[in-house]
Amino acid sequence: MIINKDAPTYVKLGFQFLVIFFICFFINVAQNILIPFAFAILLSILLLPVVSFFEKRHLGKIVPIGLAILIAILFIFGIIYFLSSQIAGFIHDMPSIKAHLNEHFQQLQYWVKNKFHISFIEQNIYLNEQADKIKEGGTAYVQRTFFSITETILVFILLPIYTFLLLYYRSHIRHFLFAIFRKEHGADIQTVIEKSKLMVRSYMVGLVIEMVIVAFANSIGLLLLGIRYAIFFGVMAAVLNIIPYVGMFTATLFTVLITLTTSNSTSDLIWIIIIFYGIHIIDVNILMPRIVASRLRINALISILGVIIGGALTGISGLFLSVPAIAFIKIICDQIDSLKPWGQLMGDETTYRGRIGMYHKLTSFSKRKTGE
Repeated sequence: MIINKDAPTYVKLGFQFLVIFFICFFINVAQNILIPFAFAILLSILLLPVVSFFEKRHLGKIVPIGLAILIAILFIFGIIYFLSSQIAGFIHDMPSIKAHLNEHFQQLQYWVKNKFHISFIEQNIYLNEQADKIKEGGTAYVQRTFFSITETILVFILLPIYTFLLLYYRSHIRHFLFAIFRKEHGADIQTVIEKSKLMVRSYMVGLVIEMVIVAFANSIGLLLLGIRYAIFFGVMAAVLNIIPYVGMFTATLFTVLITLTTSNSTSDLIWIIIIFYGIHIIDVNILMPRIVASRLRINALISILGVIIGGALTGISGLFLSVPAIAFIKIICDQIDSLKPWGQLMGDETTYRGRIGMYHKLTSFSKRKTGE
């Protein structure tokens, strides 16, 4: 059957779902190739203004790209060094943390014994059985860990190479995109390219600004409470906050569990939750719309679904890449008539219409008040 504009709606919709399925299958199979390339695309778009700045200084083509990538590498290693210095102090106190965990574990065993009438011997037998199961799968776990580390190293090696080549051959890629489609689609391709560049830059720069603000606020709040490793937890929560809706919960849970081993005050745990989620509410309602999400306009349902699907397909990398990927897909859908319903589904236009309507109401009300 030929799929054309006259085909029944259920046929066209079924074909679109089939395409989505094969795209997801392809991403899952080829993730080791696609993930470094996707990060390189984001980084190259982010570094493009820096490259253009150096190119205007008549430094040729290779030197500006090399300088831009060097700045990016120094920035990334600066963050890694800062986190490593914080983690070093955390690791130094691991014996004390283990001792406190043992105390809490013993209290938990007493609670289970009194509440469910399960003796210590029965509890230990069950735990030993679970430990044996973990040991049986230990080899496979070590292999997965080894391959995960190897893949991470491979990403860090390929990322600057891909970024350099994308920036160096950006004119060739642009000509290819215009040549592969018919001339009447030239305006749509230009719109997609410009909107994608603007989206990625505003998203990445806004993300960094938001991360710095959230990290500073978290760290100050934890320092005022006297929480140990306050800066480490504050920065970690800001970094995990990049993962929509899931990251802050993970950061809060981890911080509460570690603080449980270093503090005897229950109020500290409550205040940690209040501080993290208080800052998170301010971030979601004030910082995120103004700094990050103004160019994306993706609704919360699609964001959560995209994060879950991205994580299921490619792991942690998918959690970070899912939001800009959805925004890019929305830009394409908005330019193709047959895919505009999908763009509307992913968008958050109702919220913006409501804000615009409220703005006009307030403006007209203020004009009546001033007699204009």
